[in-house]
Amino acid sequence: MYVTLEYYVTAIVCLITAFVIYRIYYKEKLKNQSSIAISGIKWFGFAIFLWGLGALITIILVQLVAIKTTHKIVIYLGVLISLTNSLSILLSLPSIEHQKERNIMVRLVQRFSEKEFVTLFSGVLLMIAFVFIVTSYSNTEISNNFIWLIDIPISLIVAFALLNELSKAFANRAMKFMVVPCFLLFVLIVIAVTHRIIPQDRVLEYIDQEFWSLLGVIAGVSFKFLFILLFSILLYSWKFLSEKELKQTELEVLIGEKDALLHQQEKLVIANESHLDTITTLQKRLKESEAKINALEESARIALSDRQNEVLGNLGVCGTSKSYTEIAEAMNISLDGFQTHIYQIKKVLKISGADGKEQLIAFAKANKLLKYANIQNKDTT
Repeated sequence: MYVTLEYYVTAIVCLITAFVIYRIYYKEKLKNQSSIAISGIKWFGFAIFLWGLGALITIILVQLVAIKTTHKIVIYLGVLISLTNSLSILLSLPSIEHQKERNIMVRLVQRFSEKEFVTLFSGVLLMIAFVFIVTSYSNTEISNNFIWLIDIPISLIVAFALLNELSKAFANRAMKFMVVPCFLLFVLIVIAVTHRIIPQDRVLEYIDQEFWSLLGVIAGVSFKFLFILLFSILLYSWKFLSEKELKQTELEVLIGEKDALLHQQEKLVIANESHLDTITTLQKRLKESEAKINALEESARIALSDRQNEVLGNLGVCGTSKSYTEIAEAMNISLDGFQTHIYQIKKVLKISGADGKEQLIAFAKANKLLKYANIQNKDTT
């Protein structure tokens, strides 16, 4: 009963999670983000998908075809899914960003292209698996524990490499407290792996069978859930750092332009003070650069909620042709609620005066908040 429950929970959770991750993967791919990070999302998602697919196929074999979970075909399927899952996790490890030395397994993966590593990994393991299958399929004396020996060393190596890379990544992002759940993930994987290879008849001499089965189910489900949780945190922190680094890069470019303009201005003043028109133009450009820098620095300090961004986006799109009442109706919120958002946004942006609405519209356009709008201005279409 416990084993069947594990398959159902794994299939539902992992397949849904994999679908969500691939939605994120395609959205980030359209934004032309870093190819290494995008590849990591793809392979992490595929690893989670494989868990769900393996559980779903096992449910079909056990429930519809009436094959026992201890049948060698089910065991072979489990080993194949586990090996493919290990391959996916290995391919995802180089995308985990940090400044420390890479694990030896990651360095090995980086020496090959994805296609080369998949070919090499698959070729070696297929030859080993073929020998195991030929040896064990018709031999009733060979237990399922022996078959799992194909996967056990690979799973432990991958688990250790994953622990190492996750710990370094979280430490690099000032999240050292995440080392504890990373280590817990490693421990759960070791327990799940150990549960597969220890002969059950020997265990039952010391432990109740129901408790032993429950322990295997808890370990198997828990490490998958913890893996998904850690990946989600890693993905969110990567997204946050990516946006922060993008703003920082743009800020550094503008500061560099400012310094270059200042230097050019000094040279022109010293060389020929008669070039007043040129100097005036440079001063104008310098002021524009300073204004952009100030705007970027100010926007970096301002933190608006998703709802406030949506209100500003809609105001930027329709504010010149629609009243607050019309925009609130289009957003399906009350006028009082809309005006409360406006008041809070003005307070955050330190906007006051009779032209407050115009200032909000200008801020929304200048800071590219129109993308958050969910209503259209029919007057301009």
